[in-house]
Amino acid sequence: MAPPIGSRQLTVLREFRPHGLAAEEADGGGPEARPLQDYDYFLFDPSLAASPRPAPEDEAASSSRADGDHELFIRGNQIIWSTGSRVHKAIHFSEYSHNGTPILMEAIRDALLCVLQVDTLSMYNVTGEVVSIPLPYAVSSIWPLPFGLLLQKSADGGRMVSSSIPLLNARDLNRPNKEFGLNYNVSCQSHTPEAVSKSDGAIISSHLIWKHPLEEPQATYFEERSRLSMMKDFDEKTIWTSDILPLMASYHKGKFQHSVWQVDGATYQEAMDDNAMLSIPCDRSLHKFAFRKIWQGKCSQSAASKVFLATDIDGVPIISFLLHEQKTLLAVRIQVDDSNGETFGDIKPHMSWNIPAFAAAPVVVTRPRARVGALPFTDILVLTHENDLLLYSGKQCLCSYSLPTEFGKGIFSNYELNSEVTDLYSNVKITSIADAVEGRVNVTCSNGLMLRCSLCKNPSSSLVSDCITAMAEGLQCSFYSHFVSLLWGDNDAASLCSSSHVDSEWEFFSYEVSKACAKYEQTSSTKSSTSSSTAWGFLINSKYHAQYCKQSSILGTSFLPMSYSTNSTGFHSSLQDEHSSDAAFYICFMKETLDTLHALYENLKLNVLRKQDLGSLASLLCRVASSLGENSYVDYYCRDFPHNLVEFRSLASAAALKTPPCLFRWFENCLNHGCHLSNLDDIPALMCKQKGSAVSWGRKVVSFYSLLLGAERKGRNLSSGVYCEVASGSARNTDELTVLAMVGENFGRQQLDLLPIGVSLALHHALDKCRESPPDDWPAPAYVLVGREDLATAKMGSLRKENGLNNDSSTSISVPYMLHLQPVTVPTTASDAPTSEVLNSEDTDAVYRSVEDGMEHIFTSTTQLRYGRDLRLNEVRRLLCSARLVAVQTSTNPTASDQDLQQQQLWNFAQRTTALPFGRGAFTLATTYTLLTEALVFPKIILAGRLPAQQNATVNLDLSTRSVSEFNSWAEFHNGVAAGLRLAPFQEKMLRTWIQYNRPSEPNFTHAGLLLAFGLHEHLRVLTMTDAYRYLSQEHDITTLGLLLGLAASHRGTLHPAISKMLYFHVPSRHPSSTPELELPTLLQSAAVMGIGLLYEGSAHALTMKILLGEIGRRSGGDNVLEREGYAVAAGSALGFVALGRGSDAFGFMDTFLDRLFEYIGSKEVYHEIFLNATIAADDQSGNTGQMMDGTQINVDVTAPGAVIALALIFMKAESEEIAARLSIPNTHFDLQYVRPDFVMLRVIARNIVMWSRIEPSIDWIGSQVPEPIKSGVVNMSEGAIDCDEFDAEALFQAYVNIVTGACIAIGLKYAGSRNGDAQELLYNYTVHFLNEIKQVSVRSPSILPKGLLQYVDRGTLELCLHLIVLSLSLVMAGSGHLQTFRLLRHLRGRSSAEGQVNYGLQMAVSLAVGFLFLGGGTHTFSTSNSAIAALLITLYPRLPTGPNDNRCHLQAFRHLYVIATEPRRVQTVDVDTGLPVYCPLEVTVAETEYYDETYYCEVTPCLLPERSVLKNVRVCGPRYWPQVIKLKPEDKPWWRSGDKTDPFNGGVLYIKRKVGSCSYSDDPIGCQSLLSRAMHEVCDTPSTSCGTQLNRSSLSSSRVDQLVSTFSANPSLIAFAKLCCESWKGRCNDNFQEFCSQVLYECMSKDRPALLQVYISFYTIIESMWEHLKIGHFPFFDSLFLSSLKVALAYNGALVDGRISSGGIVQSTFLESLTKRVDNIFAELPKLKASFVSYLGTGKWPDAQNDAVLLSWYLQWYSIPPPHVVASAVEKIKPRAPGGVSMLPLLRLLLPTTHLVGLMEIEKLQMPARP
Repeated sequence: MAPPIGSRQLTVLREFRPHGLAAEEADGGGPEARPLQDYDYFLFDPSLAASPRPAPEDEAASSSRADGDHELFIRGNQIIWSTGSRVHKAIHFSEYSHNGTPILMEAIRDALLCVLQVDTLSMYNVTGEVVSIPLPYAVSSIWPLPFGLLLQKSADGGRMVSSSIPLLNARDLNRPNKEFGLNYNVSCQSHTPEAVSKSDGAIISSHLIWKHPLEEPQATYFEERSRLSMMKDFDEKTIWTSDILPLMASYHKGKFQHSVWQVDGATYQEAMDDNAMLSIPCDRSLHKFAFRKIWQGKCSQSAASKVFLATDIDGVPIISFLLHEQKTLLAVRIQVDDSNGETFGDIKPHMSWNIPAFAAAPVVVTRPRARVGALPFTDILVLTHENDLLLYSGKQCLCSYSLPTEFGKGIFSNYELNSEVTDLYSNVKITSIADAVEGRVNVTCSNGLMLRCSLCKNPSSSLVSDCITAMAEGLQCSFYSHFVSLLWGDNDAASLCSSSHVDSEWEFFSYEVSKACAKYEQTSSTKSSTSSSTAWGFLINSKYHAQYCKQSSILGTSFLPMSYSTNSTGFHSSLQDEHSSDAAFYICFMKETLDTLHALYENLKLNVLRKQDLGSLASLLCRVASSLGENSYVDYYCRDFPHNLVEFRSLASAAALKTPPCLFRWFENCLNHGCHLSNLDDIPALMCKQKGSAVSWGRKVVSFYSLLLGAERKGRNLSSGVYCEVASGSARNTDELTVLAMVGENFGRQQLDLLPIGVSLALHHALDKCRESPPDDWPAPAYVLVGREDLATAKMGSLRKENGLNNDSSTSISVPYMLHLQPVTVPTTASDAPTSEVLNSEDTDAVYRSVEDGMEHIFTSTTQLRYGRDLRLNEVRRLLCSARLVAVQTSTNPTASDQDLQQQQLWNFAQRTTALPFGRGAFTLATTYTLLTEALVFPKIILAGRLPAQQNATVNLDLSTRSVSEFNSWAEFHNGVAAGLRLAPFQEKMLRTWIQYNRPSEPNFTHAGLLLAFGLHEHLRVLTMTDAYRYLSQEHDITTLGLLLGLAASHRGTLHPAISKMLYFHVPSRHPSSTPELELPTLLQSAAVMGIGLLYEGSAHALTMKILLGEIGRRSGGDNVLEREGYAVAAGSALGFVALGRGSDAFGFMDTFLDRLFEYIGSKEVYHEIFLNATIAADDQSGNTGQMMDGTQINVDVTAPGAVIALALIFMKAESEEIAARLSIPNTHFDLQYVRPDFVMLRVIARNIVMWSRIEPSIDWIGSQVPEPIKSGVVNMSEGAIDCDEFDAEALFQAYVNIVTGACIAIGLKYAGSRNGDAQELLYNYTVHFLNEIKQVSVRSPSILPKGLLQYVDRGTLELCLHLIVLSLSLVMAGSGHLQTFRLLRHLRGRSSAEGQVNYGLQMAVSLAVGFLFLGGGTHTFSTSNSAIAALLITLYPRLPTGPNDNRCHLQAFRHLYVIATEPRRVQTVDVDTGLPVYCPLEVTVAETEYYDETYYCEVTPCLLPERSVLKNVRVCGPRYWPQVIKLKPEDKPWWRSGDKTDPFNGGVLYIKRKVGSCSYSDDPIGCQSLLSRAMHEVCDTPSTSCGTQLNRSSLSSSRVDQLVSTFSANPSLIAFAKLCCESWKGRCNDNFQEFCSQVLYECMSKDRPALLQVYISFYTIIESMWEHLKIGHFPFFDSLFLSSLKVALAYNGALVDGRISSGGIVQSTFLESLTKRVDNIFAELPKLKASFVSYLGTGKWPDAQNDAVLLSWYLQWYSIPPPHVVASAVEKIKPRAPGGVSMLPLLRLLLPTTHLVGLMEIEKLQMPARP
């Protein structure tokens, strides 16, 4: 019979009163000030409001705080969110709010408060963010689902329907929304045509699902006969949903029917019925949500008053319906089938049952730590109509609860109750229960008092909880029900609720199990006295009955009636039958209890922190095994814990008994023989069950060993009988498979440290073997697990950018002292090098130190690492600084002529200063970020000077004497561009409000330049057309220019229609003839035309091309006719952009199109006269302007440059011989008279851009570009062989130098950003040669050009060619900071007017060249893509301006288009342990091309990588850092942009991990391999002459050990161990231990295995303390588990020798062997041990003395001596076959294979006495 239910008392926490009432009183005064409406409230678990949400295993701990519930109080238009007396948020609305509820969205990772109003759904974040979503439908209530929110629409369109809903926890919202931010008002788009077509189904559907706040709600369907139909039954009212399982409960008021639906979010392809026209496209964002009915029942005339989810006693989820009319609780069991691997599998109803109930609530009481999948184990608290409060687990009633009957200090001492409470409290009944949260519930008494009460959670002891969980999972349902009845049905004073002490809980649990043992012994004795003489007794004892018991338990039949049964009908027909049944029941019950608890015992043995619990459990198991007569189990527990000796029958005479499973023995067998030969009986059966949590720790370790030692996998199941989750990723061997399994089971280093040392060795071995080169596709936690935080950080960086994930999974894998190893970001400001120190170190000029020049941020840790060995960056900053006074050298006593000289010098310096922003913009490109709350600061441009000879007196530039208007206006424009370019592209979009915040009240040139810079960085995408109109309405030409170019650059290649209209508006020739003529400056028209080219880039838009073709030859209608060449160049460049690289494509008008272009060039061949004439006639008749013709001829001086550029860009890399031939270079003296020399340069550049592949960086190739007549003429004239009077020598030499310069520019473009050594050397030599032609310099170059060029070529042409070649050289060496090139540029900049022409254009070229050489502070370089080449060609257009305002031939703003060609190809290695940038060698492999085979070269970081089109892989090489390889596929694509999800370099940061024992390259540049060895030897080698002298030396050396370890390692465990050694060595004279610690420290550092510190120290200290305490007779530990661990370590060593695991042990084999020898010697020196051993084998008795028993247990464990009955059985088998005088060791070895040879010899000596 089942025991009666027990009775317990509720714990009264306080009188309950909603805190919202108190908050209202505090805010609004007394009760008369409160609103008249009724209030509502509900309580919810604090874990729901946690941010972020705790893990499921932590929820029990986090929510176990007494009375820590959160409360939502709703009254009228006010909601108060509070906990205790603290108000989190008080929200007031302008209209009535229906309901408010907390929700949690994983995409947002913060707790939200969701409030449903009349037509709005509002979400409030705890941080203050608000999202208001207009509701387009009449919604009556909202419900939580795992997919999102379920919206119940109103049937009549009314909106005033409120509902009280449970906690809302919307998980699984598809995309992480970083834009889901502050004050979003998502407008309802249902009235737009596009939205109407998509939301027709949502209009009809009665239920909607809102998957994401920024998406439209989706219609729902229901599945019927494998077809989907629209859910449009408004009578199907939702009464409950689950936020964990996709379930919904509803009630149909017309059918009086309750239903349970499963919500399926999969994509359906079935045909629709009547609503096919309303179907929604099946894509990823619009899944069809279908309801599938899984249960229905007509059980009530009204809807259930309450529905909740609970768990049955066997862990099966149940949906409970509280039917108020019937006063019944109906429970429907459901089965969740997730075997197919889906998140939510198939859900089916199993069975239903009911219990009488007036009220019910779900509570967590019996198993607070247990979870059934994602569900907590939930019990049911029931209030019957007799006012009895009962606790049910499933349908089994456990106990009743009542209010306390005693009053005193113990109950209400801590709570303030009303004075009359005590008087009214007696003789009251419970009338209702509500607001259950965890184990707390509100109880309403018959006198109207509401109390917050707590049901004592059982248990708080982790051991008791584990035992109950194990028995719930391991026992049959009938046995577990009986056990729970015993546990909860006892009213003894020792009950769990009587004391919260953990020990008392275990004592009570042990007491109940002991009572079961006593009852078993009683029934077994009754059975033995009565059943042997009857046939019934014989049947009960038969094997058939045992088999029947087993089958009946599987079928669910029970020997005992359940405790919830209301009757006790006769299952037993007689008293004898009852005794027999009880006996059989208790036999099975106790045996299963022993097996289950033994499985838990084996599980706990693998956790070193549970040793105390293990000892307590061993004591209990001894009692259970003894009562069952399982003496083998008793002996097993006594060997582990000898103090657990109990009285039992003699083992010597026992029959063959079952051998208890032993995981340590299984580990040994696996390592010794392999997994396939191991004995599976050593694995407890409970560990082989699916989805068990009680012994999951042991199951995980068994699965790891199985995979490591060759077990076969079949899905999740292994051949060893256990199952294992394996993380995704490739595995090439068993070691890698084991690592993936550890990650899949969330078994990290923290868990690894909890394993016994010997057991963890094999797993450490697997981790160590995978550390060198793990696969590329592993998850980040796997890399952390093997100690490759560098790879993990890179992996987490890409995942974080893609999914917005945090690194919780990786930190769970890490050990606690490694948690600081998180991803780092290379700082963009010089935090390690303060600006003041940098300035002080570079210049002693006090004036310079106080100047903000816009480059102070350039000194970062990266630039210091790259350029820190010299002062080149400081020199660049000095050269490009425009914010300081320049020094003017004059005499001490100035005269009037000196003042004129000062002004002349200042004028020359002003030419240079105004050109400096060009270089500064390139130098600081994308090098800093700005706070979006601060205005951007612009450095000044100072044209004044100082006179050092006159105490730094200031002298200003007098512009009144010069006819220069607005001299510095364009300089301010370029200064604004430079300031804007230094802002790096933002990870998030730049806010349009910040751009407007920086807009000045009055337009100026600086902000115009800033707009262009923002456009080049694509920041202007955030501007709206309204913002652009505001800028245009200012009517500031330069601001308009910057805006047009910036918008076009931001939307490059997008063909944005609105921007296209804006650009065409500024091209007057395209206005209709009826439009009034607009006076637009030519500069503005040029910018608009170039903007059109950028906007239509690469589109080959036919109409745009025809328009731009006409613009090349059209005279500008602007105010400055002299700027018409610049307009033609802009139109030609734009035309080239539109058809960029598309010349080889066949578009219909190409032939006539080319004829027009060649006509503009001045080519003599015209093939399509008809098209030309027609076009010219059309042009004459249209527009307001005419063609640029002198008479009937086209003015090729104006049109040729633009046409040549257009041809070059259209046929870029086309390798077209025809086009190259038509771009001919004059090869006769006559032709030279009719072609301008600078046009020859353009033709050379264009020809080589077309014939791209033929460009070579060689002198011969440049020579091949010069036609033979020109080459021979120049050579002969330079040698004096030909008289210059015969032909025009100047034209000949002019053409020659321009051809050479054009070829050099082509080389610069071809090898831009490549740092090609041949190209650099060639261009450098040409530069030096031209420089020597102008003025002899100390640098000499090989004779590559004829001498005496200055005789035939004017100085200006030579200077122009010189600076163009210098610019080409800087293109090749862009971003490298090449020192030789930089010295050349510094020389050119420092030349005076006497040494060369110092004009604005040349200074601009030098400034740009310096900026290119240090592009982005060395972080950027140039690409050679089509867009990049086009942008660079326009930037380097070979007509330099003569002054700051010169835009005649080329608009100066176009010089900044080089930004389009830049790529951030810098890679910086960062030490993942320290977070600091470090040097590291990289091996870069370049793919095979048509010019060279696949090759590799080495770079030292920070460095620039080659282009993506040739980059194949990057490998971290060198002995100091762990290797890693980044494999890439060469693709003709641009470099990864900032924030790109697929960027393998994580924004230019490559995380690496330094090997322990190696110094960084900055600390140890030479790389002494033996440095660590010598240092450790010097530090740790102390003399052993005397203890006194050693103490002095030891104190000195110990202080050095700490410093030494921190020098060679950043590992926290090694540094902590070194500090511990330093402290422990002080004042100690233990030579052996100090030497051992030193050796271990060196071993772990030299081999980079810090985890082995624990292994070495633990084994050493245990064995040494074992011997030390044996000598004094005091034992520090009374168990033998450490010996089992050591035996597994020895088996690991043997597996290494035999090759069963991968070679290369991580622990020195000599160390393990020395431990073995030491233990053997200890046992050999114990004289009393032999007597105890003889007594044990002979009689089975253990020694009486505890110390002797401990020694015997150690001996038996170490040598694997079997129990006495096994030894006796083996001896009995051998004796008949034992010939006299022959050793029986071979036969004993066969029968006792696991016993050590020493043990066999002792057995032989005792059992086989020598025969005469």
